[in-house]
Amino acid sequence: MNALNALFAEHEQAVWLDFVARGFIAKGELQALVEKDDLRGVTSNPAIFEKAIGHSAEYDDSLKAVLSQGDARVIDLYEGLAIADIQAAADVLRRVYDTSDGADGYVSLEVSPYLALDTEETLNEARRLHAAVGRDNLMVKVPATPAGLPAIRQLTAEGISVNITLLFSQSVYEEVANAFIDGLTEFGAKGGDVSKVASVASFFISRIDSLVDKKLDEVGGYEDLKGKVAIANAKLAYQRYKRIFAGPKWAALEAKGAKAQRLLWASTGTKNKAYSDVLYVEELIGKNTVNTMPPATMDAFRDHGRVRATLEENIGEAETVMARLAEAGIDIEAVARQLVEEGVQLFVDAADALLGAVAGKRAALLDHRLDAQTFKFDEPLQAATDKAVESWRASGAIRRLWAHDATVWTGRDEDKWLGWLRIVEDELERVDLYESFAEEVRAEGFTDAVVLGMGGSSLGPEVISATYGHREGFPKLRILDSTDPDEVRAVEAAVNLETTLFIVASKSGSTLEPNVFRDYFLGRMKDVVGADKAGRHFVAVTDPGSAMEKAAKDDNFRKIFLGVPQIGGRYSVLSAFGLVPAAAAGVEIREFLDSARMMVRSCGPAVPPAVNPGVRLGAAMGVAAKDFGRDKITVIASPGIGTFGTWAEQLIAESTGKEGVGIIPVEGEPVGVPAVYGEDRLFVYLRLTSQADARQDEAVKILESEAQPVVRIDLDKVEQLPQEFFRFEIATAVAGAVLGINPFDQPDVEASKIETKKLFASAEETGALPAETPIFEDETVALYADAANAEALRPGEGFEAIVAAHLARVKPCDYVAVLAYVERNEAHHAALQEARLTVRDARQVATCLEFGPRFLHSTGQAYKGGPASGVFLQITADPSADLPIPGRKLGFKTAIAAQARGDFAVLSERKRRALRIHLKGGDVSGGVKRVAAAIKAAVAG
Repeated sequence: MNALNALFAEHEQAVWLDFVARGFIAKGELQALVEKDDLRGVTSNPAIFEKAIGHSAEYDDSLKAVLSQGDARVIDLYEGLAIADIQAAADVLRRVYDTSDGADGYVSLEVSPYLALDTEETLNEARRLHAAVGRDNLMVKVPATPAGLPAIRQLTAEGISVNITLLFSQSVYEEVANAFIDGLTEFGAKGGDVSKVASVASFFISRIDSLVDKKLDEVGGYEDLKGKVAIANAKLAYQRYKRIFAGPKWAALEAKGAKAQRLLWASTGTKNKAYSDVLYVEELIGKNTVNTMPPATMDAFRDHGRVRATLEENIGEAETVMARLAEAGIDIEAVARQLVEEGVQLFVDAADALLGAVAGKRAALLDHRLDAQTFKFDEPLQAATDKAVESWRASGAIRRLWAHDATVWTGRDEDKWLGWLRIVEDELERVDLYESFAEEVRAEGFTDAVVLGMGGSSLGPEVISATYGHREGFPKLRILDSTDPDEVRAVEAAVNLETTLFIVASKSGSTLEPNVFRDYFLGRMKDVVGADKAGRHFVAVTDPGSAMEKAAKDDNFRKIFLGVPQIGGRYSVLSAFGLVPAAAAGVEIREFLDSARMMVRSCGPAVPPAVNPGVRLGAAMGVAAKDFGRDKITVIASPGIGTFGTWAEQLIAESTGKEGVGIIPVEGEPVGVPAVYGEDRLFVYLRLTSQADARQDEAVKILESEAQPVVRIDLDKVEQLPQEFFRFEIATAVAGAVLGINPFDQPDVEASKIETKKLFASAEETGALPAETPIFEDETVALYADAANAEALRPGEGFEAIVAAHLARVKPCDYVAVLAYVERNEAHHAALQEARLTVRDARQVATCLEFGPRFLHSTGQAYKGGPASGVFLQITADPSADLPIPGRKLGFKTAIAAQARGDFAVLSERKRRALRIHLKGGDVSGGVKRVAAAIKAAVAG
């Protein structure tokens, strides 16, 4: 008989092993310990699993088997591995359980340490794990935190065996013991068999000496107490155990066959090399207790441990030790509270490392199915980003974000706008709805589907249309998000109304543009197919109870799809607002959502920030803008996914640009040589492997070599683009938190809407918009500015001189935005794009080219509410001809003019550097060319 055997045989102290690993069980090593050393139980914790899973390849085949069939959440992958190990260990120990009549033979599995401060979540997790393992000889580990105590009582009352962990205090131990007795009493009163419930109270040893010894060093003069306090504390806890389980409450339970909750000595590996490596085993040997040892301590005790009944020796000396500790000014209860807090954090740290390891293995096994992300930053930016990422880990911010905790941001109403976090899973449950709609559209023979919407209702569908293309048998997907009469006419001219389906998309149902679009095309459809059939050519996507829903019912629309009110427009692309147009265009919705879900899982609450792609990107965006002045995020994208930036710019600008801070997205600006950039850029390169542009690759490589910060995201195929929608949504929410703003409101967009509504309403009453006085006018242009801007522009010197004076106001790290309220066509875009790039190259500043009014629901928020570093050149025009809107007094000409003037009024009110150029006479193309020429001349030389 060796020393380990003797502990139970001679002193009724059970030896448990504080270790578990797959190969250890599979190779029979656990069984060998049971047979040779009379091992009677196993404990586990996140640190143990982190070592087993994170630092070996033993689990890789199991992970590979799961991921070869699809995908899974990181937490589910971990739990699948852990539960299999716990079940296997429990099966090995089943004979011990049976022969001891359920006193021993247990394996312990810990509830997530993330839940240590939440009673209800601890209960739910404990119940779930108990059911998932499905073994009688499982103990669920629950920490002895204030939130854990009621959970211990309730779980015991439900007949679940519990291992209470992180006990350091004698008084808290009493609370734990009484919680067990009270819970078991309740269980018995409900008819439960109390003999089938067991429990251990894990009292930690070595950590007490580690902390107390440090405190004694600080105090000085009490050297003789070092290495003695932990043992004294444990011995006195055992005396309390004896009193509690000799009382009348316990006697009644014992008479029914109940088993006393045993004290389990945990943390018995010696941490101080000056102490014996078996100190915390030899000095705590006593009847009806457990000592759970790490493998090294077991080996040491087997080799040279001395076995004798020590637990009740020198109790008076133990009391003296504790009294002298108090005399030294060290409060053992305060020590215990500190150790509980540190213990929870240590387990959280271990859980983070464990889940990070699983996440890393998942990403590696998914390989090209998961879009990859890499960072090329200089050391200061990388270090600052890493610090922010670690701060998110230490504060549990990603878990709090997923738990809808508004304090991640400003603590206002952010929690009410997080429906997008789970929308992918929710929509996967409704795939049949979208698939049946797609089949209906195909069967009807529609040739075109036109989305009538703005901002989040149109930009996502636009990217889907451009990326997925025209699918055989399905209508061509088009977007109308401009009130410019020429653009409305162009869309109508491009389709056959008799075979066109209109998708009217508006969350609130009160947005001006979708309503006038609906009014116009519904009127035209009635003209073409008749009033009784017109509604069959329309589908509405709107939030429940909106004015749009009512109007759609009144007009007998073919279908009404309802959105989620807790999702803002710019976060809605993975909801009905993106899926209805995608389904109409023949995009395979299940595949689309499955791809998105892969990134949802990669960015989930159980994925630590260091390996969470959304958190890492968001931290980089926020830190670069806030701490390094790199607040111009410049999107570069391969052909095939080139329109992604038009969606991302709304998400980023509208979410972050407010309260005088923010990130200005730069989209559609071709990558240039390093010399044309200042030090205010952060580049994001979305590279599509199948359509990579060698020139882009080389240009980005040169930027990296010149220390420009670059985030590179690699997509294997276009069908993986849905992953990027979710990555950027999480990243933007994280960036908002770093910047200290609410990323879900848009106060300055609302200000522009209010101004526009006032102007349009006034025009409908009077027949025209209010008259204006230009600061300059000639035959083809009229220029407008508020008094402050006019003073800086030398208005008497002519058109080109005024434009030059305006652009002369541009300073380093500013940006120039051309805001064109004209038809968005190739000719206009080409002329203004050339001018824009001339400004960039000459002044080394970021440039933006936007077409109104669509940008009002996109970057307009950042332009008005973000940093005051923009120089704005607004272009408006007399259209070639107006277009009446059925049921309204005025046409599209007045609508777009009201929007432009409302926009300009708010820019001026926000004291932005803004100049408006109005093109007269209806020759819009000629006017655009003249403006472009003036811009280029202004920065020449």
